[in-house]
Amino acid sequence: MIQFDQSICSDLDRALRLEWLETNGLGGYASSTILGLNTRRYHGLLVAATKPPVGRMVLLSKLEETLVIDGRPYDLSANRYPGAVHPRGFRYMKRFRLDPFPIAAYEVDGVEIEKSVFMIQGENSVVVQYDLKSGSTPHSVELLIRPLIAFRDYHSLTHANPSLNSSVDAKPGIARISPYPDPPPLYLAHNAEQLQTAGDWYRDFEYDAERERGLDFHEDLFNPGVLWFDLAASGPAVVIASTEPREAARAGEYRKKEISRRSVLAAKSPIPDDFARTLSASADQYIVSRGELQTVIAGYHWFGDWGRDTMIALPGLTLVTGKFETARNILREFARLVNRGMLPNRFPDAGDSPEYNTVDATLWFFEATRAYLAYTGDLDFVRNELYSVFVNIVSWHVRGTRYGIKVDASGLLNSGEPGVQLTWMDAKVGDWVVTPRRGKPVEIQALWYNALRITESLAHAFDDAAAQNLYGTMATLAQWSFSRLFWNEKAGCLYDLIDESGTPDASIRPNQIFAVSLPHTMLPDDKARSVVAKVQEFLLTPFGLRSLAAGDPAYHGHYSGDQRSRDAAYHQGTVWGWLFGPFLTAYLKVHGSSPAARDQAIEWLARMRDHLSDAGLGHISEIFEGDAPHRPVGCIAQAWSVAEVLRAYIEDIHGLRPKMGHSEKGVDKTQSASKQSSRIAVEPMSTLTTKPLTPET
Repeated sequence: MIQFDQSICSDLDRALRLEWLETNGLGGYASSTILGLNTRRYHGLLVAATKPPVGRMVLLSKLEETLVIDGRPYDLSANRYPGAVHPRGFRYMKRFRLDPFPIAAYEVDGVEIEKSVFMIQGENSVVVQYDLKSGSTPHSVELLIRPLIAFRDYHSLTHANPSLNSSVDAKPGIARISPYPDPPPLYLAHNAEQLQTAGDWYRDFEYDAERERGLDFHEDLFNPGVLWFDLAASGPAVVIASTEPREAARAGEYRKKEISRRSVLAAKSPIPDDFARTLSASADQYIVSRGELQTVIAGYHWFGDWGRDTMIALPGLTLVTGKFETARNILREFARLVNRGMLPNRFPDAGDSPEYNTVDATLWFFEATRAYLAYTGDLDFVRNELYSVFVNIVSWHVRGTRYGIKVDASGLLNSGEPGVQLTWMDAKVGDWVVTPRRGKPVEIQALWYNALRITESLAHAFDDAAAQNLYGTMATLAQWSFSRLFWNEKAGCLYDLIDESGTPDASIRPNQIFAVSLPHTMLPDDKARSVVAKVQEFLLTPFGLRSLAAGDPAYHGHYSGDQRSRDAAYHQGTVWGWLFGPFLTAYLKVHGSSPAARDQAIEWLARMRDHLSDAGLGHISEIFEGDAPHRPVGCIAQAWSVAEVLRAYIEDIHGLRPKMGHSEKGVDKTQSASKQSSRIAVEPMSTLTTKPLTPET
């Protein structure tokens, strides 16, 4: 349980760094700080996915709460206005905890109430409940709630306007609010004694996080009415905000169902410790529906589903947690969307056609499938639905597809055109591509080789001898060229890029770690160890790997300011949490997964454990500043950060991998590292894995 006592809750600056997140499996969410003081335009009690998993709109921003004890009012809420925080309800906060969802406890004149918030899975619905706890009860305890609505796209802000329809369609136990014609209506189911319609604008809320990001940070919110509850006489106060009519009387049923669902998730944690349980529970929040199948939200609050992030995160989110059907659904959905040999990179929030502008998402698709097959042994699915897609992808890459993505005479993969960013280092401001990396990026070659070896193995499994020979020959050529072009003898590591002119880029970046961490590697053991040592020396921090060595002239140690300033630092020194996963995999691989190496890996993760009680509670942030103390910035909850740390923790540190030898129907039980040979750790595809060739072969 993550919890904070009164000393934290009463410390305004500290408490506003702590944010909670509830999701609904559709892309919608509820989120705020532990004080209920919204610091982002993305905060809200009901952010509905109107075109799941996108089309997200902030319908209900928050609830203003006033506790009335024997006629004396006490405001429990808090807001930032110009020059003031008002009211200051956090003065009455006794504690906050995630148990399993957000619960805030307030104590006023000996009266304690608890406010809980959770979402209903599969619905754009949030349940907010206020319970009067046992103890001395005065003559009367009443609660007044004023809903504040925004009804806007979650990237935007609302301002007072005359076009808003202020009418409320009120019936016993439910109110329907439809201020504008296009968004879905908001239904407020409740058990209030009385609903009094109002029609007031609350003006000039300030959002600190948006101010810090150099964006507009003022908003007006509309209050359509006031709900009055008698807590002493009638029991818990309930408000269910939803895009569909609901019944407040069913709040207890919804609560029990959600607690049971989360208990099942916790029980399925591959390791019974708090770190694994917390990450496993968090992992579930990124898996959302896309039509009849599923996809992955890359991060909360502002990311949609991205092909690259989905494929990288898939093993940690679904395979180590035993969600094999979910993994299959995701792979099936993305296979359906492959176009001209490319996986889609981004799905716009408006729900329009996907964008095909990445070179690496497609290659991560191969690795995600390899991992799926290692866990499930589901050859039939791969044979029937994916193998032909892989063959088509390789064919397109050989003859050339979008943005100059094409295999050249070296057998390596070229990519890039002016003005586009194709690798994961994809920051762009206007026409300025911060890290263009046109030519042959090092991780793209590692992924390309890995993809060829995977396809070669599948061809062997499916008795496609000609294809097996073709992909094996292509991989051998790629390996020979890679060894000749990419080794930086002076630095003892790999070049980050061979540009279009053939000039190597000696910048020390984390991309070279994939040449070691991926199952099929082109490096001999001595060079693999040297790469890991160099990355450890220059890039490792307590929260992941820097995107550029601190001594580089282009290094940015801080991530702040307007969008241009932030994007200039995004991949120029900023620490990425997801890179902890491949680093730990590579480190343990080159050290033979020894007990000492495992102990070191666990020690490195100590600060990451602490981070679960900071920023996005229970989650791992997208990025951290390059300079100590490595302040968490960017998204508060990032799918691949959670997924890769969880995967490495389970597979590499604890050695829980699929056994050698699969059944066709499913995966054998995993076993501890002490019972596995080191060969298993580097050959997870079992009989489908072909050993990588050395440069001398």
